[in-house]
Amino acid sequence: MQKFACCLCLLVLCIRVFSQTYRNPVIDRNVPDPTVIRTDTGFYLYCTESKRLLPIYRSVDLVHWTFVGHAFTPETRPNFEPGAAVWAPDINRVCGRYVMYYSMSVWGGEWTCGIGIATAERPEGPFTDRGMLFRSNGIGVQNSIDPFYMEDEGRKYLIWGSFRGIFAIELSDDGLSLKKEAEKQQIAGTAYEGTYIHKRGKYYYFFASVGSCCEGLKSTYTTVVGRSKKLLGPYTDKKGRSMTDNHHETVIRKNEAFVGVGHNSEIVCDDAGNDWMLYHGVKTADPAGRRLLLDKITWKKGWPSVAGGIPSIEAKAPVFNLTSDLEK
Repeated sequence: MQKFACCLCLLVLCIRVFSQTYRNPVIDRNVPDPTVIRTDTGFYLYCTESKRLLPIYRSVDLVHWTFVGHAFTPETRPNFEPGAAVWAPDINRVCGRYVMYYSMSVWGGEWTCGIGIATAERPEGPFTDRGMLFRSNGIGVQNSIDPFYMEDEGRKYLIWGSFRGIFAIELSDDGLSLKKEAEKQQIAGTAYEGTYIHKRGKYYYFFASVGSCCEGLKSTYTTVVGRSKKLLGPYTDKKGRSMTDNHHETVIRKNEAFVGVGHNSEIVCDDAGNDWMLYHGVKTADPAGRRLLLDKITWKKGWPSVAGGIPSIEAKAPVFNLTSDLEK
């Protein structure tokens, strides 16, 4: 039996190493608003879910994903906003622990929604909810959802917002509260939500989604980008027009297979030096839910793009050294 198990593991390894292509979606179920982090034991992905407990998936190659549990239980899930759902988490490693920023909102409750924090010692949890960071009506930003955390020049920031302006504010040294006397700053206009900022070379790239996320086949979500030489902007398109005036470049738009393509994750670099992005989309052949899509990001004249500007159906897979991950 032991010999059979070893042979089976070797077979799985060979299949994954020598499989040169993958097909979208890489998770063919409802997993919207993905956020991903790389650890010593693989990649962990967190997303919104109808059960409101934030599911967690693990992968060693960004293509094959295994469900490992939820960040919360019905007893431990956040509750600072009565009757609210938990949306759009953002996972990070801060001061030696896993810190998850999350949105809490009732659909349409744009002045009572807010951002909360949960922490864990391991990427698979369990996560301990630390409660509300702020609420819309307290910080003065309508529709305060879709958090994104970033460190820059020794400082920690939270970027957030949804179709009422994108804002940034500095956090405390441990990332668990607002820095004393910190003031919010608007860094992009009212066309955007699902923000993610990526530093590459001398530029910061501001990825976001425009359009509607959640109308099935009528969803118009599109992934866009602008760039700046400073984290807090100004961000512009290729013509130098400002994102505060809702100007941007399109990265991923719909095709015949997927619509509503947006709310991208962090960019992941594979072991061959290629950049990859996870995001969600509605599968036109089966529009229930938002599926997890994966595409390679290429850089042309300082700007990101995907092949054809649309989701791939089948493409070359990321390259990872899987042996060490599978042995752990």
